[in-house]
Amino acid sequence: MNETPAARLSPDLTGANVEDAGEHNRAVVLRCIHRQAPISRAEIARRTGFTKPAIARIVDRLLDEGLIMEARRRHGLRGQPAIELEINPDAYFAIGINIDRDHLTILAVDAVGNVRARVHHEKRFILPAEFMQLTSDAISHFQRSRLIDDVHLAGIGLAMPDWLGEISLLGKPEAYQEWTEFDVRAALENLTPHPVFIENEANAAALAELDYGLGAESSSFFYIAVNACPGGGLVLDGNGHRGAMGLSGEIGWLPIADGDGEAHKVQLLGEIFSLFFLYDFLARHGVEVSFPQDLLTLDARGKRLVSQWLKEMSAHLAVAVKHIAMIVDPDAVLVGGRLPIRIVDELLRYVHEHLDAEDTNLPSLHRASIGEDASAMGAAAMPMAAALMLASADVAQRTRSPLKFMDRLNN
Repeated sequence: MNETPAARLSPDLTGANVEDAGEHNRAVVLRCIHRQAPISRAEIARRTGFTKPAIARIVDRLLDEGLIMEARRRHGLRGQPAIELEINPDAYFAIGINIDRDHLTILAVDAVGNVRARVHHEKRFILPAEFMQLTSDAISHFQRSRLIDDVHLAGIGLAMPDWLGEISLLGKPEAYQEWTEFDVRAALENLTPHPVFIENEANAAALAELDYGLGAESSSFFYIAVNACPGGGLVLDGNGHRGAMGLSGEIGWLPIADGDGEAHKVQLLGEIFSLFFLYDFLARHGVEVSFPQDLLTLDARGKRLVSQWLKEMSAHLAVAVKHIAMIVDPDAVLVGGRLPIRIVDELLRYVHEHLDAEDTNLPSLHRASIGEDASAMGAAAMPMAAALMLASADVAQRTRSPLKFMDRLNN
């Protein structure tokens, strides 16, 4: 069966040549350029189904507004070389924030995903008041240093774990319960006049992979985040998918059988697999580790202990991959988060040993292409997508449900 060019890209980039659909058509063209750049006007027409005159009008308007730019001419083809279009990096900026139980990362990102500035605090159990002070300081630094243009600031995105302050963790102070009563949205909205978007950190990391990472190769994947607590994010057909209750990626609740015979018991994956459990395992063997990068400076004995823990966890992770394959059937499973790249690669080698190489029904298993800042990148992607794709949309609708708004961008 032959596919049309528009079908190959996906239905979300098709539109109607009607005058009253101008804003929709503009968003369709912007999204096409955002996902496919560098791209020519003729290619945009083929992929969207718009007429060439319609594309010419929309592109001229976007050029006049400074949202896109003519990047280069493509040579090697017959006839006049085609001028290719790209998003203008300076068209918009966004701030992406990721707060977790062991760190705070704040990024200033431009319209094509370049990180213009980064502030990182490697500290456990940051309380709300300190979080707001550090965030305010970082934003002020970005503005004073002219690292971002406040006039073109699309908004602030925040990626944070669900139930922050509620889940019992090793070493969690009693004061950390303050997060359960803290209205982080209201606090951020008081800090800035710009739109505020909030999302689960694993979902945000999956969005970062979709926009800036392996999303170019896979439109349906499950993202497993190895952080202070494990997390998961699901992308289906190029859309972030949260489920009816917003819990579709909560892999930490997956039951795992551990042991045989009388010793057989069932535990939740989140009760045995995370950075904090790795630190605790090492501590029980006399090796003190506080931060992910400490794992790269261990002596030979420490490295052997890490490998021992990874081998044990790989069996559980292989079970999780099989369950994901049967229930969701994605193209791929990506493993990322704060675990250092070298250690993720070692973990995946062990996981592959537990998977049947002849089982072609399993999704491919990969290390995520974006590293420890994936959640902050995904947080920045939400206001950026809103600014680039639906600048005229109602801000209140955008901020109420970021992933539902992202779905609107895709349809």
